[in-house]
Amino acid sequence: MTPDGRRIGPVLMDMRHITLRFGGVTAIKDISFDIREGEIRAIIGPNGAGKSSMMNVMSGFYVPQEGEVWFRGARRPQMRPYQVARQGLARTFQNIALFDGMSVLDNIMTGRLTMMKSGLLSQALWWGRAEAEENAHREKVEKIIDFLEIQNIRKTPVGRLPYGLKKRVELARALAAEPKLLMLDEPMAGMNVEEKEDMSRFILDVNDEFGTTIALIEHDMGVVMDLSDRVVVMDYGRKIGDGTPDEVRNNQEVIDAYLGVAHD
Repeated sequence: MTPDGRRIGPVLMDMRHITLRFGGVTAIKDISFDIREGEIRAIIGPNGAGKSSMMNVMSGFYVPQEGEVWFRGARRPQMRPYQVARQGLARTFQNIALFDGMSVLDNIMTGRLTMMKSGLLSQALWWGRAEAEENAHREKVEKIIDFLEIQNIRKTPVGRLPYGLKKRVELARALAAEPKLLMLDEPMAGMNVEEKEDMSRFILDVNDEFGTTIALIEHDMGVVMDLSDRVVVMDYGRKIGDGTPDEVRNNQEVIDAYLGVAHD
Protein backbone atom coordinates (compact mmCIF):
# COMPACT_ATOMS: atom_id res chain seq x y z
CA MET A 1 0.00 0.00 0.00
CA THR A 2 1.34 3.44 -0.96
CA PRO A 3 1.16 6.48 1.39
CA ASP A 4 -1.78 7.81 -0.65
CA GLY A 5 -3.74 4.57 -0.24
CA ARG A 6 -3.12 2.93 -3.63
CA ARG A 7 -2.62 -0.83 -3.56
CA ILE A 8 0.61 -2.20 -5.05
CA GLY A 9 0.35 -5.82 -6.17
CA PRO A 10 2.77 -8.60 -7.10
CA VAL A 11 5.47 -8.34 -9.74
CA LEU A 12 3.98 -7.73 -13.20
CA MET A 13 7.18 -7.51 -15.27
CA ASP A 14 10.61 -8.75 -14.25
CA MET A 15 13.69 -7.77 -16.25
CA ARG A 16 16.41 -10.28 -15.40
CA HIS A 17 20.07 -9.59 -16.23
CA ILE A 18 19.31 -7.79 -19.50
CA THR A 19 22.26 -7.14 -21.82
CA LEU A 20 21.75 -5.52 -25.21
CA ARG A 21 24.48 -4.91 -27.77
CA PHE A 22 24.57 -3.16 -31.12
CA GLY A 23 27.68 -4.47 -32.84
CA GLY A 24 30.55 -3.60 -30.51
CA VAL A 25 28.50 -1.15 -28.46
CA THR A 26 26.82 -2.35 -25.26
CA ALA A 27 23.67 -0.27 -24.75
CA ILE A 28 22.50 -2.19 -21.65
CA LYS A 29 24.78 -4.19 -19.39
CA ASP A 30 23.38 -6.82 -17.00
CA ILE A 31 20.44 -4.81 -15.65
CA SER A 32 17.72 -6.31 -13.46
CA PHE A 33 14.63 -4.65 -12.02
CA ASP A 34 10.93 -5.37 -11.64
CA ILE A 35 7.65 -3.51 -12.02
CA ARG A 36 4.80 -4.26 -9.65
CA GLU A 37 1.09 -4.18 -10.43
CA GLY A 38 -0.48 -0.79 -9.82
CA GLU A 39 2.71 1.21 -9.36
CA ILE A 40 4.27 4.07 -11.30
CA ARG A 41 7.85 3.01 -12.08
CA ALA A 42 10.27 5.60 -13.47
CA ILE A 43 13.41 4.94 -15.49
CA ILE A 44 15.80 7.89 -15.41
CA GLY A 45 19.33 8.75 -16.43
CA PRO A 46 21.33 11.13 -18.62
CA ASN A 47 21.10 11.11 -22.42
CA GLY A 48 22.65 7.96 -23.84
CA ALA A 49 22.08 5.97 -20.64
CA GLY A 50 20.09 3.28 -22.49
CA LYS A 51 16.61 4.16 -21.19
CA SER A 52 14.77 4.03 -24.53
CA SER A 53 16.68 0.86 -25.45
CA MET A 54 15.42 -0.71 -22.24
CA MET A 55 11.86 0.31 -23.05
CA ASN A 56 12.29 -1.19 -26.52
CA VAL A 57 13.31 -4.46 -24.86
CA MET A 58 10.27 -4.26 -22.58
CA SER A 59 7.96 -3.70 -25.56
CA GLY A 60 9.50 -6.54 -27.61
CA PHE A 61 10.99 -4.29 -30.28
CA TYR A 62 14.55 -5.26 -29.29
CA VAL A 63 15.61 -8.77 -28.30
CA PRO A 64 18.45 -8.78 -25.74
CA GLN A 65 21.49 -10.96 -26.34
CA GLU A 66 21.45 -11.98 -22.68
CA GLY A 67 18.83 -12.06 -19.96
CA GLU A 68 15.13 -12.78 -19.71
CA VAL A 69 11.89 -10.80 -19.67
CA TRP A 70 9.20 -12.23 -17.41
CA PHE A 71 5.63 -10.97 -17.66
CA ARG A 72 2.79 -12.00 -15.35
CA GLY A 73 4.79 -14.85 -13.91
CA ALA A 74 5.93 -16.44 -17.18
CA ARG A 75 9.12 -16.10 -19.19
CA ARG A 76 8.33 -14.24 -22.38
CA PRO A 77 9.62 -15.94 -25.53
CA GLN A 78 10.82 -13.93 -28.51
CA MET A 79 7.75 -12.16 -29.89
CA ARG A 80 6.83 -9.62 -32.50
CA PRO A 81 5.70 -6.25 -31.11
CA TYR A 82 2.04 -6.88 -32.05
CA GLN A 83 2.13 -10.13 -30.08
CA VAL A 84 3.51 -8.26 -27.08
CA ALA A 85 0.71 -5.70 -27.49
CA ARG A 86 -1.84 -8.50 -27.31
CA GLN A 87 -0.33 -9.55 -23.98
CA GLY A 88 -1.41 -6.20 -22.57
CA LEU A 89 1.43 -3.76 -23.19
CA ALA A 90 1.04 -0.35 -24.82
CA ARG A 91 3.41 2.59 -25.17
CA THR A 92 3.90 6.14 -26.32
CA PHE A 93 7.04 7.36 -28.03
CA GLN A 94 9.67 10.03 -27.45
CA ASN A 95 8.87 11.39 -30.90
CA ILE A 96 5.13 11.60 -31.55
CA ALA A 97 3.95 8.72 -33.77
CA LEU A 98 0.44 9.65 -34.88
CA PHE A 99 -1.35 9.79 -38.25
CA ASP A 100 -1.46 13.52 -39.00
CA GLY A 101 -4.12 13.27 -41.72
CA MET A 102 -6.56 11.32 -39.56
CA SER A 103 -8.90 12.76 -36.95
CA VAL A 104 -8.27 12.47 -33.23
CA LEU A 105 -11.06 9.90 -32.98
CA ASP A 106 -9.68 7.74 -35.79
CA ASN A 107 -6.15 7.90 -34.35
CA ILE A 108 -7.41 6.67 -31.00
CA MET A 109 -9.46 3.93 -32.71
CA THR A 110 -6.21 2.45 -34.07
CA GLY A 111 -5.38 1.53 -30.48
CA ARG A 112 -8.23 -0.99 -30.61
CA LEU A 113 -6.99 -2.85 -33.69
CA THR A 114 -5.50 -5.81 -31.81
CA MET A 115 -8.93 -6.43 -30.26
CA MET A 116 -10.95 -6.46 -33.48
CA LYS A 117 -12.13 -9.95 -34.46
CA SER A 118 -14.28 -9.50 -37.55
CA GLY A 119 -12.85 -10.42 -40.93
CA LEU A 120 -11.65 -8.11 -43.70
CA LEU A 121 -14.75 -8.64 -45.89
CA SER A 122 -17.27 -7.86 -43.16
CA GLN A 123 -15.23 -4.81 -42.15
CA ALA A 124 -15.17 -3.60 -45.74
CA LEU A 125 -18.94 -4.05 -46.09
CA TRP A 126 -19.47 -2.78 -42.51
CA TRP A 127 -22.44 -4.93 -41.64
CA GLY A 128 -23.47 -7.43 -39.00
CA ARG A 129 -20.73 -8.36 -36.60
CA ALA A 130 -18.29 -5.78 -37.96
CA GLU A 131 -20.74 -2.91 -37.43
CA ALA A 132 -21.61 -4.03 -33.90
CA GLU A 133 -17.95 -4.54 -33.06
CA GLU A 134 -16.90 -1.10 -34.32
CA ASN A 135 -19.72 0.57 -32.42
CA ALA A 136 -18.61 -1.17 -29.22
CA HIS A 137 -14.99 -0.09 -29.76
CA ARG A 138 -16.07 3.45 -30.58
CA GLU A 139 -18.00 3.61 -27.30
CA LYS A 140 -14.83 2.67 -25.40
CA VAL A 141 -12.87 5.33 -27.29
CA GLU A 142 -15.45 8.00 -26.54
CA LYS A 143 -15.06 7.30 -22.82
CA ILE A 144 -11.30 7.82 -23.12
CA ILE A 145 -11.87 11.06 -25.02
CA ASP A 146 -14.09 12.27 -22.18
CA PHE A 147 -11.59 11.10 -19.57
CA LEU A 148 -8.71 13.06 -21.17
CA GLU A 149 -10.92 16.10 -21.81
CA ILE A 150 -10.42 16.27 -25.59
CA GLN A 151 -14.07 16.18 -26.67
CA ASN A 152 -13.78 19.50 -28.54
CA ILE A 153 -11.04 18.20 -30.86
CA ARG A 154 -12.34 14.67 -31.48
CA LYS A 155 -12.98 15.34 -35.22
CA THR A 156 -9.92 17.55 -35.78
CA PRO A 157 -7.07 16.18 -37.92
CA VAL A 158 -4.14 15.51 -35.62
CA GLY A 159 -1.77 17.46 -37.87
CA ARG A 160 -3.55 20.69 -36.92
CA LEU A 161 -3.10 20.25 -33.17
CA PRO A 162 -0.49 21.93 -30.96
CA TYR A 163 2.25 19.75 -29.52
CA GLY A 164 0.77 19.30 -26.05
CA LEU A 165 -2.57 18.06 -27.38
CA LYS A 166 -0.82 15.65 -29.75
CA LYS A 167 0.90 14.13 -26.72
CA ARG A 168 -2.50 13.73 -25.04
CA VAL A 169 -3.93 12.04 -28.15
CA GLU A 170 -1.00 9.63 -28.16
CA LEU A 171 -1.74 8.80 -24.53
CA ALA A 172 -5.39 8.25 -25.47
CA ARG A 173 -4.44 5.83 -28.24
CA ALA A 174 -2.28 3.83 -25.83
CA LEU A 175 -5.12 3.73 -23.29
CA ALA A 176 -7.50 2.50 -25.97
CA ALA A 177 -5.56 -0.78 -25.98
CA GLU A 178 -6.58 -1.29 -22.31
CA PRO A 179 -3.00 -2.09 -21.30
CA LYS A 180 -1.94 -3.99 -18.22
CA LEU A 181 1.36 -2.08 -18.49
CA LEU A 182 1.48 1.40 -20.02
CA MET A 183 4.96 2.54 -21.08
CA LEU A 184 5.52 6.26 -21.56
CA ASP A 185 8.74 7.41 -23.23
CA GLU A 186 9.31 11.04 -22.20
CA PRO A 187 5.60 11.94 -22.12
CA MET A 188 6.36 15.57 -21.18
CA ALA A 189 9.32 16.32 -23.46
CA GLY A 190 8.92 19.74 -25.08
CA MET A 191 5.94 20.76 -22.95
CA ASN A 192 5.49 24.03 -21.11
CA VAL A 193 4.73 24.12 -17.37
CA GLU A 194 0.94 24.12 -17.78
CA GLU A 195 1.03 21.20 -20.24
CA LYS A 196 3.27 19.22 -17.86
CA GLU A 197 0.84 19.82 -15.01
CA ASP A 198 -2.05 18.55 -17.15
CA MET A 199 -0.13 15.47 -18.29
CA SER A 200 0.99 14.69 -14.71
CA ARG A 201 -2.62 14.87 -13.56
CA PHE A 202 -3.78 12.52 -16.32
CA ILE A 203 -1.01 10.01 -15.57
CA LEU A 204 -2.00 9.94 -11.91
CA ASP A 205 -5.68 9.64 -12.84
CA VAL A 206 -5.00 6.73 -15.22
CA ASN A 207 -3.08 4.93 -12.49
CA ASP A 208 -5.68 5.69 -9.82
CA GLU A 209 -8.97 5.22 -11.69
CA PHE A 210 -8.03 2.37 -14.05
CA GLY A 211 -5.40 0.74 -11.83
CA THR A 212 -3.03 0.78 -14.80
CA THR A 213 0.59 -0.02 -14.09
CA ILE A 214 2.85 2.65 -15.60
CA ALA A 215 6.52 2.67 -16.55
CA LEU A 216 7.83 6.05 -17.66
CA ILE A 217 11.03 7.64 -18.89
CA GLU A 218 11.25 11.30 -17.96
CA HIS A 219 13.98 13.93 -17.61
CA ASP A 220 12.04 16.37 -15.45
CA MET A 221 13.17 15.36 -11.96
CA GLY A 222 10.37 17.29 -10.27
CA VAL A 223 7.84 15.25 -12.23
CA VAL A 224 9.64 11.97 -11.55
CA MET A 225 9.89 12.56 -7.82
CA ASP A 226 6.24 13.63 -7.57
CA LEU A 227 4.72 10.84 -9.67
CA SER A 228 6.81 7.74 -9.07
CA ASP A 229 6.55 5.00 -6.49
CA ARG A 230 9.99 3.63 -7.40
CA VAL A 231 12.81 4.81 -9.64
CA VAL A 232 15.54 2.88 -11.46
CA VAL A 233 18.55 4.94 -12.54
CA MET A 234 20.71 4.08 -15.56
CA ASP A 235 24.06 5.52 -16.60
CA TYR A 236 26.00 4.36 -19.69
CA GLY A 237 23.96 1.16 -19.84
CA ARG A 238 24.47 0.27 -16.16
CA LYS A 239 22.04 0.40 -13.27
CA ILE A 240 23.40 2.74 -10.59
CA GLY A 241 20.32 3.17 -8.40
CA ASP A 242 16.96 1.60 -7.64
CA GLY A 243 14.46 2.49 -4.95
CA THR A 244 11.94 5.03 -3.77
CA PRO A 245 12.33 8.65 -4.93
CA ASP A 246 13.83 9.57 -1.55
CA GLU A 247 16.32 6.70 -1.69
CA VAL A 248 17.36 7.60 -5.22
CA ARG A 249 17.78 11.33 -4.65
CA ASN A 250 20.05 10.59 -1.67
CA ASN A 251 22.10 7.92 -3.45
CA GLN A 252 25.61 9.36 -3.80
CA GLU A 253 26.39 7.50 -7.03
CA VAL A 254 23.18 8.85 -8.59
CA ILE A 255 23.98 12.38 -7.37
CA ASP A 256 27.49 12.20 -8.85
CA ALA A 257 26.38 10.78 -12.19
CA TYR A 258 23.10 12.55 -12.81
CA LEU A 259 21.39 14.72 -10.23
CA GLY A 260 24.39 16.84 -9.29
CA VAL A 261 23.08 17.78 -5.85
CA ALA A 262 20.78 16.13 -3.35
CA HIS A 263 17.20 17.38 -3.62
CA ASP A 264 15.64 18.56 -0.37
